[in-house]
Amino acid sequence: MPRLIAPDVSYHASWLEGSAEFDGAHRDGAGAEDWPLEELKDDQSFLRFVDALVNDARPESPRKPGYVPCTYLWIVDGDTFLGSLAIRHELNDFLLNQGGHIGYSVRPSARRRGHAAAALTNALPIARELGIARILLTCDEDNAGSRATIEKNGGIYEDSRNSKRRYWIGPA
Repeated sequence: MPRLIAPDVSYHASWLEGSAEFDGAHRDGAGAEDWPLEELKDDQSFLRFVDALVNDARPESPRKPGYVPCTYLWIVDGDTFLGSLAIRHELNDFLLNQGGHIGYSVRPSARRRGHAAAALTNALPIARELGIARILLTCDEDNAGSRATIEKNGGIYEDSRNSKRRYWIGPA
């Protein structure tokens, strides 16, 4: 049964396999933008990466300008890494218009099995525990799978901006 966990170095090999499936494409919710995949093959680099992901949830952690505190979670089934999910603790202008509170990606070989919908369902209570009562989610206009995932979880469409559909979950 797939579940959400904090990033964990024990998933190193499976994380590398799953990340390689994206073939360089952006992995929303992964937090790996500044970490070359080749570098993360090294055990010590991967440990630093996992530590950085876990520490990013702390407001006092250093981060790049324009970035907000974020709780990173991994979608796993047994010892297999299936994908990533990020809960951004607050919205800046970019996140309000395009990124939203929660971003996620599922490795290509594990798609179309309900993993994203289940992960989002499990992430909503965590977001609420972080004090996010009204949760913004976005997806590309042409991403029917993500659209269905958001709507299955109660997302109410508000509008589209910059080719992104914007949905809210929670009290108005």
